[in-house]
Amino acid sequence: MKISAAFAALLASSSQVAAFAPAKLSVRYSTSIRSVTAAQKEFFGITDAAPALSQDELKQMVGYKSVDDYVKSGMVVGLGTGSTAYFAVERLGQLLKDGTLTDIVAIPTSIRTKEQAEELGIPLVTLDTHSKLDVAIDGADEVDPDLNLVKGGGGALLREKMVEVCADKFIVIVDESKLCDGLGPGFPLPVEITPFCHEHTLRTIAALPSCEGCDAVLRMGSSSSNVNDGDEIAITDNGNYIVDLHFKEAIKDAPTMATELKNTVGVVDHGLFCGMTTAVIIAGSDGISVKE
Repeated sequence: MKISAAFAALLASSSQVAAFAPAKLSVRYSTSIRSVTAAQKEFFGITDAAPALSQDELKQMVGYKSVDDYVKSGMVVGLGTGSTAYFAVERLGQLLKDGTLTDIVAIPTSIRTKEQAEELGIPLVTLDTHSKLDVAIDGADEVDPDLNLVKGGGGALLREKMVEVCADKFIVIVDESKLCDGLGPGFPLPVEITPFCHEHTLRTIAALPSCEGCDAVLRMGSSSSNVNDGDEIAITDNGNYIVDLHFKEAIKDAPTMATELKNTVGVVDHGLFCGMTTAVIIAGSDGISVKE
């Protein structure tokens, strides 16, 4: 099978993709999971036996696949934030530039994504003028078997949730390391709070019944990383603070915790995305798969 004209044009025009395309990836699919298309496998050079790709290459594959499979001309598209979502934004810019997609407008979920989209010439709007989205694409820090998510490691959880809750379809793109049996132990849960009396709010959050046993830590340094990398309190794009909740055991009831956190005065929003996911595109050692 020949690759599509769009894929061929991309291969010729993108040095990054040209360097990436020859790599091979071993693929095995479950009958319950929808796989990449034949054209996409040919484009990305996927065969039945070959060395594994790097994490960045796998992120590129799921980012590109999300746009190829779910974005059509005339759509309003939500653009996520993070190292995996970066490639979805890149792919959208490429397909708009070569004319494969037309009449697209997009809503970015962070200043970083806004700047990337502007550099790629992607037309941008806001929820003020477009409150209904056809699709939103974003990464996640953890995904449980029910497709509930922890998001916000990059500090954009409020804008991400505002945009993605308005989308008819929310497509999550991750590598297999983000899959877990239960949310919590593998990645801290971010909670965005107001600066006013933030220490009081931090203590209130830690005392919630659903948060029992957590270690609540105020994020310091860069808001885009939950690693302490500075002496100043991290400030989000919205001028708020972030408390990262560290759990030693899996969260027993994520929806209940989501409700308790949201009902806490001083909490703006939290990184639990429950019941929102349409599909998760997963990059792993066995290739690319989709769980819906």
